Amino acid sequence: MSENSEHGTGIKFQNVILLGLIVAGIGIVIMLQSKDTLFNPTSTPLLKKGTPAPDFTLPGLDGEMVRLADRKGKVVFLNIWATWCPPCVQEMPSMEKLYQQLKGEDFEILAVSIDKKGAEAVLPFMKKHNLSFTALIDAKESMKYKYQTTGVPETFIIDKNGIIVEKVIGARDWATPDAIGFLRNLIQRN
Repeated sequence: MSENSEHGTGIKFQNVILLGLIVAGIGIVIMLQSKDTLFNPTSTPLLKKGTPAPDFTLPGLDGEMVRLADRKGKVVFLNIWATWCPPCVQEMPSMEKLYQQLKGEDFEILAVSIDKKGAEAVLPFMKKHNLSFTALIDAKESMKYKYQTTGVPETFIIDKNGIIVEKVIGARDWATPDAIGFLRNLIQRN
């Protein structure tokens, strides 16, 4: 009898633990879907399609400061990345192809690196991979908070009025006809 009651107690204990984990999981999902959670203590509106892109000013590889607000009237491809991130490295050649297709139009790529070593890491990377679009340095990771990123790469497509029209988490092939067509269509809109 004692063996059976110990076995029954073990199963009940496992069921209680399982139930507790399910309840905790549901609670986490609810918190993550809520606008004003512990993960958003400032009650800053969550960035999503249709919201204004937060302004920022960051140094370029030449040390000159670049401000997003100065790009109004252009479609901005804002990519947050790092040299040590394999998916970031993977998508860079397609970003260069995209840039070559659309440069000269009302289009700009701003590739914001979060590398701690700043230009010391980014400049050789850009040269090695023959990348000619604008790279900016955010060694203090201020963009993580402004743009509520969860990792790298993350890309924000910002229209001519400064509104986020697309947010992409993870690497993509940006040189596909669909991607180029989408951006060209956005450029041609008033």
